[in-house]
Amino acid sequence: MGRLEGKIAIVTGAARGTGEATARRFAAEGARVLLGDVLDDRGKAAAAGIGPAALYQRLDVTSEGDWEAAIERVTRELGGLDVLVNNAAVLELAPIEHTSLDDWNRLITVNQTGPFLGMRAAIPALRARGGGSIVNISSIDGLEGMCFAGAYSATKWALRGLTRCAALELGRENIRVNTVCPAGGSDEMVARWRAPGAEDATGYTAKRALPRHGELDEIVAMILFLASDESSFCTGSDYPVDGGHSCGSYLAALPEGDG
Repeated sequence: MGRLEGKIAIVTGAARGTGEATARRFAAEGARVLLGDVLDDRGKAAAAGIGPAALYQRLDVTSEGDWEAAIERVTRELGGLDVLVNNAAVLELAPIEHTSLDDWNRLITVNQTGPFLGMRAAIPALRARGGGSIVNISSIDGLEGMCFAGAYSATKWALRGLTRCAALELGRENIRVNTVCPAGGSDEMVARWRAPGAEDATGYTAKRALPRHGELDEIVAMILFLASDESSFCTGSDYPVDGGHSCGSYLAALPEGDG
């Protein structure tokens, strides 16, 4: 049996990248999955590629109405809800001095308000099934600072705080809430971190104990663990999947004259 056999899940931002890979792995592990996104063509194709265990639902995570519709559909067509993965997010890189208020508000609305609305909408459905798991996708930028990522980092730090509050409120109802904090898990995301003039993003990974970017399967494995009953005593915590990025900076040798 799969590790999510009989479970029912919603994954947001599921038309591509980490969200799509998560939905695909969940289905392979026995879950039925509702894929939520605003990229309708890609979302429908992703669900069709997964097969009969998957449904696609247009889900703008900033819309209360879309969340209500998603919960209603997953309950009506799949039978309830056991797992919510708040993965949808947007990224904008700019110095704080040049970050527009519109960009700041857009990141907060999608990355911070979106998971809040999702959790709020999902709680009654999770409660009706006797509990469940909420997995919020934060970032290494929610564990430390990063130049030019002030707005993004602020939302990912806030998501970790919301996770802890929710874990405390919901633990007595057997609803667990955790964050996964990955390093960039796709070439598309890592490319955004290239230094001006650099041919690749190796400078982004050079400080890590494991000097590479994370593969989607590695990130999804952590999401799967937290979604499954294998993590039944885990709540209110952060789970970095970052190759040691948040530990500090790796140095190959002592600077000359030291030691």
